[in-house]
Amino acid sequence: MAGIQLSLLALFSICLLLFTSGVFSATFTITNQCSYPVWPGLLSGAGTPQLSTTGFALNPGASTTVPIPTSWSGRVWGRTLCSTDPTTGKFTCVTADCGSGTIECNGAGAIPPSTLAEFTLNGANGLDFYDVSLVDGFNLPMLVVPQGGTGGGNCTATGCIVDLNNSCPVALQVIDNATGSECVACKSACETFGNPMYCCTGTYATPNTCHPTSYSLFFKNACPRSYSYAYDDGTSTFTCASANYVITFCPTPAASQKSSGVQGENPVATNISSSGNLSCTTSPFLFITTFVVILSVFRSSRHLN
Repeated sequence: MAGIQLSLLALFSICLLLFTSGVFSATFTITNQCSYPVWPGLLSGAGTPQLSTTGFALNPGASTTVPIPTSWSGRVWGRTLCSTDPTTGKFTCVTADCGSGTIECNGAGAIPPSTLAEFTLNGANGLDFYDVSLVDGFNLPMLVVPQGGTGGGNCTATGCIVDLNNSCPVALQVIDNATGSECVACKSACETFGNPMYCCTGTYATPNTCHPTSYSLFFKNACPRSYSYAYDDGTSTFTCASANYVITFCPTPAASQKSSGVQGENPVATNISSSGNLSCTTSPFLFITTFVVILSVFRSSRHLN
């Protein structure tokens, strides 16, 4: 009986350690409201915990929940026009590909142009910092909405809900080779021209020397809450605390030829929801339940003695 007591106390101690060390997750609920499949990519920042997935398929109307460590920082984006080569088995995407050759990005980031959701959770003063960035260009509409945030921050929804591909300046357009005419992404001026004035590099590498240009204003005027160039912090970074986040692709659904542009094998979305996870790190509720059960068993064992 003493052995059982020690085992139960050990389990409780482990759960208590995990609870107090901050491993409990926020959640990102990633939803695809586009009329075409989207393959989300996820990249963890240097020195931050890795996620259970770095990429998966999300069919139209589908939603997946990903557990996120509270101290996590990184990026989330959506890849489009993806396919698997039937001969080589290599997986590629026309927009925002991560170049891994598989659905999982495995530590690789998005190749521009790409609409990016950027997060630093539990940062300064315990706040989450988040934004939607068009600094690397645009490939699909995206909205980030915090839910259940408490304890500080403005908890404002942000994103770019307009499909900028329809109005992208000709010089910035990425044309799908399959159709030869459809603009499927909109590049940044930095990527297009490589000019330090557009890239905020060299002599333009400070907030005092790098200013909005006609190209960055194209993105800013259409999506006022999104980052449009490197020093666009004032109107583009938002904060919240202890929140979960809903990330929606195409929050205002729109028809697109992207739905018919996928060639080869079209992978089916994979459900990686953490709802079935029964470890003691799943939720504070499970921790409390575990504590109550252990305490009850411990008391019962004392009576038996």
